Amino acid sequence: MTTATALPVTGVRAHARITAAPDGRGGTALPLRSGEGPFAVRRTRSADPSRARVTLVGAMSAPLGGDRLAIETRVRAGAALRVDGSAATLALPGRTADPAHWDVRLEVGEGGLLHWLPEPLISAYGSELRQSIRAELAPGARLVLRDEQVLGRAGEDPGRLTSRLTVRYAGRPLLDQQLDVGPGAPGWDDGAVLGGHRAVGQLLVVDPGPGGEPPQPRPLGETAAVTPLAGPGVLVTAVAQDALRLRRVLDEALTFTSW
Repeated sequence: MTTATALPVTGVRAHARITAAPDGRGGTALPLRSGEGPFAVRRTRSADPSRARVTLVGAMSAPLGGDRLAIETRVRAGAALRVDGSAATLALPGRTADPAHWDVRLEVGEGGLLHWLPEPLISAYGSELRQSIRAELAPGARLVLRDEQVLGRAGEDPGRLTSRLTVRYAGRPLLDQQLDVGPGAPGWDDGAVLGGHRAVGQLLVVDPGPGGEPPQPRPLGETAAVTPLAGPGVLVTAVAQDALRLRRVLDEALTFTSW
């Protein structure tokens, strides 16, 4: 007689890596482009021939509870890269009560340019996700970063979502902020945080090059604000009733940039 032993329930471990480098002909090459598990990393057509473009395509449902997913993107000195997504990312509950982890690491070398423009992250009911985005920018590096979260699918309560964005420029802190929303997060739906809205996002633009006068701190419509940072950066934060309205606000904010 044999006795069956239950195996521990664990989530998926997966890593995607992207490296962009000058190709020596005025364009950008992709010497490293790899993905596993839910990550399919596809080179797609760029509207600007001097810049490479990569689209992240979801190959399976993720992140689920217990998953540990990571994306590393490196833009070497003088290269230019746009990274976007083919569809929204949906955080779902898994077979374990452990939270899912979604870690994004961005590195841009001197004179490099990165547009990090994924589709929104949707926090479904019953899920718990801890997202971390860390960017390390060399002197002269430029970055446009869009980060959007939607709390729950249509007619659904949200899951728990903790998201932290940390940016360093030339070895010094430029931005470090954290958002904690959903069931169990204190005060997340009151007037000081979301105020009943179900979509929240931010647009960060780092451009150390010469330009006109930086924008002054001010409201942008009724549910967004422009905040210059103590360094070569501007942050736009916004809330909205849904993902479509949020995207419109952040797209409008892009008019503050010259590139």
